[in-house]
Amino acid sequence: MAAFVALLRGVNVGKGKRVPMADLRALLVDLGFGDVATLLNSGNAVFTGPTTSAIRHAAAIATGLTTRLGIDVPVIVKSATALEAIVAGTPLADPPADPSRVLVAFTQDTKALDGLTPVASLVTPPERFVVGAHAAYLHCPNGILQSKAGEALLGKAGRAATTRNWATTLKLLALVRERC
Repeated sequence: MAAFVALLRGVNVGKGKRVPMADLRALLVDLGFGDVATLLNSGNAVFTGPTTSAIRHAAAIATGLTTRLGIDVPVIVKSATALEAIVAGTPLADPPADPSRVLVAFTQDTKALDGLTPVASLVTPPERFVVGAHAAYLHCPNGILQSKAGEALLGKAGRAATTRNWATTLKLLALVRERC
């Protein structure tokens, strides 16, 4: 068994696409995953499962959400190893003073990650946007909600991705490590 993190895009934000975390945990257990835990109320779950493809796990979870809860949302699953690489691959030399002002954009594959490169044209200094080997990173010292690049990542330009702030990413990593 290996440890994974599942990231649902666009749930529990505003009035649409509500997924109670208890229902998400129950769904993951029913799909055969173990040691399931959720973090916050925004579609973050960690679990253990067979070492088969993270893409297969994502598809199974997405199908389960649709059939069981009537919610159609993109699901991205990363293995513990992949999440370690995402955190280690940050272009930020020093931890940000405010980790809520750093977004990590997760995609299921590198082809989708390459599709985020146009966001760079929306960056306004002192912002910084880097598409790395495993994720994209956006640092918005003046706030994510004031950033056109942040708006793009959270909106249509980031459709193939889901974002988490740096603090949440580190919390997910800690939960995944507990399961390794």
